[in-house]
Amino acid sequence: MVVYSFYIFDRHTECIYSRRWTPRPSSDSKSNRPLSGSSTFSNGETTVSRRKELSKEDDAKLIFGTVFSLRNMVKRLGGDDDNFLSYRTNEYKLHYYETPTRLKFVMITDTRMNNMRIALHQIWVNLYVEYVVKNPLSPVEHPGGVGVANELFEFGLERFMVSGNGYGRSTFLRC
Repeated sequence: MVVYSFYIFDRHTECIYSRRWTPRPSSDSKSNRPLSGSSTFSNGETTVSRRKELSKEDDAKLIFGTVFSLRNMVKRLGGDDDNFLSYRTNEYKLHYYETPTRLKFVMITDTRMNNMRIALHQIWVNLYVEYVVKNPLSPVEHPGGVGVANELFEFGLERFMVSGNGYGRSTFLRC
């Protein structure tokens, strides 16, 4: 099980925290399934088109736009009682948790992961509230996407993720 990335968006739709974990290379990387974005020519050659690497700001905007659209679609189709929890593609699963103060916690994981709503709630209660909200030096609002710059929060998040199943090396990306 792998966690790829984690985002926190404030109530003003700004990304206030972003972090990526680099997955460990898998030993069985050989697959009979064609790669997405690959083309096979009549002479048997296969070319793979590389996806352009997005900037961290563009990545966060795309994630928030996806979550916003899916959340609104679920509310329109299912009514106000239904909530958007997660969705899955062939490559990843996106988990979503919204707090009563309209903070949005988003985690992108491997497709085999179960629902991470409880884990996102625990991150909010045990890490974000304890180390960011209760910190007198932390701003109440994060204007312009000023991030959650708190070493205790980052260390706690790293410990929380690693204590699960060993997710690989981590790379910090602040919005």
